Amino acid sequence: MNKPLSRRNLIAAAAPAALLAGVAGRALSRENMQNTHSSTTSSRPVRPVDAVFSPPPVHWVGDGFRVAGYMNVIPDAAQRLSPFLLLDYHPPFAYEPSVRQRGVGVHPHRGFETVTLAWEGSVAHHDSTGAGGIIGPGDVQWMTAASGILHKEHHEAEFSRRGGVMHMAQLWVNLPGSHKMKRPGYQPITAADIHELTLPNGGGSVRVIAGELGGVKGPARTATKVHVFDARLAAGGKLELPIAGRENLSVLVMSGDIVVGAETAAKQGDFVLFKNEGELATLEAKSQAHLLVLGGEPIGEPVVQYGPFAMNTKQEIAQAYQDYRSGKFGYLED
Repeated sequence: MNKPLSRRNLIAAAAPAALLAGVAGRALSRENMQNTHSSTTSSRPVRPVDAVFSPPPVHWVGDGFRVAGYMNVIPDAAQRLSPFLLLDYHPPFAYEPSVRQRGVGVHPHRGFETVTLAWEGSVAHHDSTGAGGIIGPGDVQWMTAASGILHKEHHEAEFSRRGGVMHMAQLWVNLPGSHKMKRPGYQPITAADIHELTLPNGGGSVRVIAGELGGVKGPARTATKVHVFDARLAAGGKLELPIAGRENLSVLVMSGDIVVGAETAAKQGDFVLFKNEGELATLEAKSQAHLLVLGGEPIGEPVVQYGPFAMNTKQEIAQAYQDYRSGKFGYLED
């Protein structure tokens, strides 16, 4: 049975390869660009909703991240949400001041990308390529593990000392087989790098992190077609997503209440999954709302997931463990 990708199970990276016997595979300027999103023609066929999932219970990743793992409650998530493999959402939570930096120590990854989005709080990142930095409010860290990387992430030192509210999300974005063994990379995307789309009639705004919406392109470089939009809607605001039915599409409601399509209601914490039909998804806010929109072209390859690795075959997973244990992922001090 495929083991869900969960950051809680990073210790599995040290497991002997024999444990894998039961793993089965499954086949611009720094200023915001203030564009106005014009209404999409209503002649486009509407994308229907497949399901609305209630928020899963929260769990701890290390001792510093209190998250809800949405992929664990969605059937066949690796295929239905491709290219995404994981969504760990950290709803707003107040941490007490601490002299020790909470977080997650050194751990490996291979075969995909980790993407961390920050709205409140600050996280320090370091990896075995020498890359790193501070992810603060509005920033995005896009790390390509590819052939193998070690990294660690903790509350930033000053944030730890003073305490405060943290609000973040981490995505794991799958890579096609042709990219899984390429060199690791790192994209530090600051808030100023992310351009903003203004919705008509005071309806709100959308930060385009990856992909394109309304003529605004996101700064993230991606191996396949990926959409990551950070939307804030005013009460009564409407967002139209002209995304072809062959592409997967989902929405996390981080706050507020929305109506999807003609009548599907979703509230804070809900995760909306669309069917692969139609060409236009419509969202209307019944109250002020904050949404994370995820979508993209399905990769269409087998996914074998185990612990911190995501490859195409069991043999590639076994090789990942062997390479990790032999030091081929580099070195990073804990």
